[in-house]
Amino acid sequence: MNKPSQIRELLSSSIATLKQNPENLHVFIEEGNIAATAAGGNLSFEYQFTCVIIVTDFNEHADNVIIPLLGWITKNQPELLENPELRETGFQFKAELLNHATFDLEIKLKLTERVKVTEQQNALHVEHLPEPIFEDNIDWTLFTNGTKTPWPPTT
Repeated sequence: MNKPSQIRELLSSSIATLKQNPENLHVFIEEGNIAATAAGGNLSFEYQFTCVIIVTDFNEHADNVIIPLLGWITKNQPELLENPELRETGFQFKAELLNHATFDLEIKLKLTERVKVTEQQNALHVEHLPEPIFEDNIDWTLFTNGTKTPWPPTT
């Protein structure tokens, strides 16, 4: 899995407190699942998991953690922002106030990683696929029972 390491690198390089105190950043995985169908002998699959990020003894504003994560999510797990159901549960946090200056912050992200497995020259080739990119202005053509229908419909 690549995304937890990417998150660790992002936070440890972009937050001053974590640069100085890397031991205060903990990243691990909960609730992991492998989604695979093995259709036609295909070994491709998807990791599905909750990435847990814990920042301990933090003395900066929580925005300093949340904003870099939002930027990362925009490129690496956009459905957490675009899907109304995932917006409700896909990016959660809780905090424990330790004193007047510091707190522990726990963030949970529901992530997926697609892995394509193909056979090449009698060996298995593994490729971690990027997130699909969807364009906002796509021209769609709708066929109903073999008949082309204008889309979107005009009123």
